[in-house]
Amino acid sequence: MANQPRLDQHFGFTILLVLTTLTCQVISQNATYHCVMYGECGKNDYQLALNCPYTGPAKALSMSGQAILAKHCPHLLVDHGKGIFTCCDEAQLRTFDKSINLAANFLKRCPSCMRNLVRHICDFSCGVDQSRYINVTEVVEKNNKSMVTAMDVYISNDYIQGTYNSCRQVSVPSTGQLALDLMCGDWGAPSCNATRWFTYMGDASGNPYVPFQINYLNTSEPVEEFHPLDPKVIPCNQAPDSKTPACSCMDCEQSCPAPQPPPPAEAPFTVAGFDGYEFIMTLVFLIGSSLFVFSIFFCPTRSAIGVTSDVQHEMPTHVMNDYGEYTGVSSFIEKLGANTDSYLQKFFQKWGIMCAEKPWLILFIGMCVVVAFGHGIKYLQVTTDPVELWASPTSRSRVEREYFDRHFEPFYRTEQIIIRAVGLESIVHNTSNGMITFGPAFNDTFLKTVFELQEQIKAIGAGEDYGLDKICFAPLRSEGQVTTDVNECVVQSLWGFYQDSIDTFDETDVDPSGFEKNYLDHFVGCSQNPYNPACLAPYGGPIETAIALGGFLKPGEYLDSKPNYQQATAVILTFIVNNYYNKSKLQPAMEWEKHYVAYMKNYTANKPEFMDIAFTSERSIEDELDRESQSDVLTILISYVIMFAYIAISLGQMKSCSRLLIDSKVTLGLGGVFIVLASVVSSVGIFGFIGLPATLIIIEVIPFLVLAVGVDNIFILVQTHQREPRRNNETHAEHIGRTLGQVGPSMLLTSVSESCCFFLGGLSDMPAVRAFALYAGMALLIDFLLQITCFVSLLSLDAIRQANNKYDVCCFIQGSKKDTNDEPVDGALYKFFKFVYVPFLMHKLVRAAVMIVFFGWLCTSIAVTPHIEIGLDQELSMPEDSFVLKYFRFLKDYLSIGPPIYFVVKSGMNYSEFGVQNMICGGQYCDVDSVTTQIYQASKMPRYSYIAKPSSSWLDDYVDWSAADTCCKRFKDNGSFCPNDNTGSECESCKIHFNKYGRPESLDFQEYIAFFLQDNPTDTCAKAGHAAYGQGVTYHYTNNRSRLADVGASYFMTYHSILKTSADYYESMRAARRISHNLTDMINGKLAAQNITETIEVFPYSVFYVFYEQYLTMWPDTLQSMAISLAAIFVVTFVLMGLDFFSSVVVIVTITMIIVNLGGLMYWWHITLNAVSLVNLVMAVGIAVEFCSHLVHSFSVSVESSRVDRAADALTRMGSSVFSGITLTKFGGIIVLGFAKSQIFQVFYFRMYLGIVLYGAAHGLIFLPVLLSYIGSPMNREKLAKHNRTLHGNHIQETALTRA
Repeated sequence: MANQPRLDQHFGFTILLVLTTLTCQVISQNATYHCVMYGECGKNDYQLALNCPYTGPAKALSMSGQAILAKHCPHLLVDHGKGIFTCCDEAQLRTFDKSINLAANFLKRCPSCMRNLVRHICDFSCGVDQSRYINVTEVVEKNNKSMVTAMDVYISNDYIQGTYNSCRQVSVPSTGQLALDLMCGDWGAPSCNATRWFTYMGDASGNPYVPFQINYLNTSEPVEEFHPLDPKVIPCNQAPDSKTPACSCMDCEQSCPAPQPPPPAEAPFTVAGFDGYEFIMTLVFLIGSSLFVFSIFFCPTRSAIGVTSDVQHEMPTHVMNDYGEYTGVSSFIEKLGANTDSYLQKFFQKWGIMCAEKPWLILFIGMCVVVAFGHGIKYLQVTTDPVELWASPTSRSRVEREYFDRHFEPFYRTEQIIIRAVGLESIVHNTSNGMITFGPAFNDTFLKTVFELQEQIKAIGAGEDYGLDKICFAPLRSEGQVTTDVNECVVQSLWGFYQDSIDTFDETDVDPSGFEKNYLDHFVGCSQNPYNPACLAPYGGPIETAIALGGFLKPGEYLDSKPNYQQATAVILTFIVNNYYNKSKLQPAMEWEKHYVAYMKNYTANKPEFMDIAFTSERSIEDELDRESQSDVLTILISYVIMFAYIAISLGQMKSCSRLLIDSKVTLGLGGVFIVLASVVSSVGIFGFIGLPATLIIIEVIPFLVLAVGVDNIFILVQTHQREPRRNNETHAEHIGRTLGQVGPSMLLTSVSESCCFFLGGLSDMPAVRAFALYAGMALLIDFLLQITCFVSLLSLDAIRQANNKYDVCCFIQGSKKDTNDEPVDGALYKFFKFVYVPFLMHKLVRAAVMIVFFGWLCTSIAVTPHIEIGLDQELSMPEDSFVLKYFRFLKDYLSIGPPIYFVVKSGMNYSEFGVQNMICGGQYCDVDSVTTQIYQASKMPRYSYIAKPSSSWLDDYVDWSAADTCCKRFKDNGSFCPNDNTGSECESCKIHFNKYGRPESLDFQEYIAFFLQDNPTDTCAKAGHAAYGQGVTYHYTNNRSRLADVGASYFMTYHSILKTSADYYESMRAARRISHNLTDMINGKLAAQNITETIEVFPYSVFYVFYEQYLTMWPDTLQSMAISLAAIFVVTFVLMGLDFFSSVVVIVTITMIIVNLGGLMYWWHITLNAVSLVNLVMAVGIAVEFCSHLVHSFSVSVESSRVDRAADALTRMGSSVFSGITLTKFGGIIVLGFAKSQIFQVFYFRMYLGIVLYGAAHGLIFLPVLLSYIGSPMNREKLAKHNRTLHGNHIQETALTRA
């Protein structure tokens, strides 16, 4: 786009016509035919030479004229012993040579094409038999001289068609276009044909390079006395002679090797015509359910699948009551498990007593630790840069982006406005080619309003340090140029076709057929040939029509070779601003963008009714993300306030109305909440000291996670303390110690499992996931430590307050002593679980139904989870009221071409060597699998390769530039670079030596490559490389004194095809990497064949790759994170539960089911898989532990007689705490998130959090108890023995006391 050079030069094609201008009079030595023109007699209004009419024989040609003739027309060098006779003199031949050289700028890449075209120009310019095929139709008198101003040239159909066929695919590497885009007038390559091409080459009125009118009359038969000129045509895939190669693959499709067909699209997995996953999981469900039902109802004494039945006890019940009859021998594992649990109980009991006895000391120490850790927040860095969030510094995309930015400067900053026409009718325009319908975007009032907006934007910051002229990209700005005019800035706008001039836009004319020509006709011509000098933008380069217009593609259409631009419904303004690797240079650009956004917000608020506008700036996405995080602060706070209020209120027990203010636990609940927040603050502070940057996800998600985990432990600890009455002669501290001894091992199990799970999640390569996992793991670990210290101390103080009948909150107020009631009262929720829910769930039929329902749910989720869409719709990243959100929607609807893509060849190649050049270039002698050729072939399959057009090629253009006599110049006095348009005597042409292949010799290649990259393109030197390649090719001088330079890294730029969905973006990157891999293998294979050990890498780069690379490996990354988390939980559970394999498996199975079913929810609720949802899945694993581990641990220590009874006992004791501690706490807070402005909050937090809590509760409180009743761990005989010894000891003690 902005890299493309001026196309005045492209008009070299007109050169061809100029050649015709040289048409020399021909005289046949044959007496029948003679010359019709000879010599130059004047010039036309464009100062192009006009020939003299002459009817007579050919004349002798001078020796210097013969040298020029030999160069281009060797077939006319016929000497019959009297010398060389032609119908042109030396002056004509010099004009002829100049014109041919201009045409060669574009066509000499294909020798056959060039030879074919020049052949007929040679014949009608200098051939001795001009009268055989030329009829002069108009002669004018000027300054007493007659001059030819029109003629008919009779030419054969076979010749013009053959010449057109040989030239139709010749490319122009600097622009990525075809030569006929520049040489076929308004038609451009897509609409050009043989007749139109030759007509344009002879059209003096429409082509400013044609000196007089040449009417090509194509015929295969003689017309009266005229016989058609019919030179032999050489196909483009054949060499013109033994010394010249055929055209390359890029310029001649017939020269290309047979392309390998693209691999067929991966077919969906099906079985018997049905979705394969659904079919298989349906079979699994039917077979599994049938076996389960059969084992339950038809094998009542011993299950066919090896589970203990309901009626069969695990041990004789009498051993529970008679310790002496217990004769079982405990295994080592059972002893280890029992001892582990016993030791943990004793440790936590002693620890609880210590903390309860000295509560103020513990609280003071805890506060000091939190303050010390929290001090690290002052060193905290919060990362909002999306690149830093989602791409690992060591990821391929980050490494390649860094390489590109360091060598070529970062991709330009883009400021874009999409303006849709609203309520305007289409325009029907009558032309000589018929009626043409234009879309509403071509309404003249609409376009003039767009122009006013464009000029107002260009004026933003005028005269200030941040003006557009100070920051814009101006490709034709010369080295050393101090100031830039704003008109030199690249602005991709439809108005560029009119040179940003209202007068040009309003110009009208009448064509030869009498139809009015206006701005619409001008657009048609410019859209077909944007390199026409009359169409060049003020900055000196072309306008990419596909970028300047939108809405002309129908849904599902791609930008093909013949786009219908006239149907556009929107106009797009794109301002290109320089970007820098050194970010300190960006301040002016950032300031301009700030004022630009402010201006556009004001403009859109007062825009005309016939416009709908969307806009963005380079800084807008990051600015809106910052605003988004701030806009939802209130929503998040409300969510947390609701959860805090619930916790504070629900911890208390209501024994009677008179004791309501005494038995409430508001202070204790708030203390628990403060501990949760303190753990988050401490975690953030610790990593602030370490220097690990935080992210907004940490701030938004981790409090939710820690609250879920911490509150559950708080509820279990407090409610267990409430249900366990204080024994006789037991102090408050001992009571609390005994309580902590009961629940401490379960709290340790869940907390260590979760912390290890998250710490191992820190192995992720994705920065946001790694930071979240580390911060969360540390916060959970600190939360656990604070709970068993500070919260236990708070519980002790609260128990003393309650025992002393003091009011909650207002603890200085003493309640009535008559209200004292130490008897524990079971809460309503506990009673519901004990007397209603548990008996119902443990019913045989209900348990069987639960297993079947949950198994079916699991199978369904497994069937649909593989179909979860990967990616993150960029629209979801913006708030609903964001102007960027509207821009994203317009971008999807109206943009018609994809982002630029650069194939970067790293440094290390010696480009001055012929063999190395052949690996890269796409012209003569180049390899058929060269870099440029492979990219060209990929562009022919855009639906597979996602590449829209051939790439630019600096090497091909450098070779053409060096061969042009009018390009390379140097100052005579010091030999330094001189611009090609400097016609002063102080400059001279470079003395470049060429090898036999027409390329610069090695030393000359090194000497003049720097000149090429400094030279701006002009009419006479189209291939100068500064505009197109000034930033795209790096070089360094071999030493300080030498003028020789070695080329380092360079790139070959093209465009992606239109990309609309996340899948389009990451699949285009996958395709580009596939191409670059082939290029790398090709280069290194050929270097190795030359015994060169150095390896070269080719990689693709586009500005969006760094954001979408994660999606290429999203499934492996997700499965790896889940596997690591589950493995950590399994190991911790297995160790802390005394090597209890059954319990560990049950926990892992249940958590896995929760995660898989969440996958099903993601599919059904349209939640895509990306980094945000991956973080939520990792968090879901942690919260799932809370739903499972407490219950499983309670089951393992239960000494009831059967699995069913133990499951019922565990659910009774833990169920209400888990339900009230996690489910109800979170539910109110989650509902509030549904009202957030941020779409990410609505989709990835509200939907997923709701699923995590509801699915976790369903599995933990419904499925898990039932699963335990079937396959829970067998009774630990050592635990049973210890329990019986305890009961026996208590019985003896009670008997002695009774007797006493």
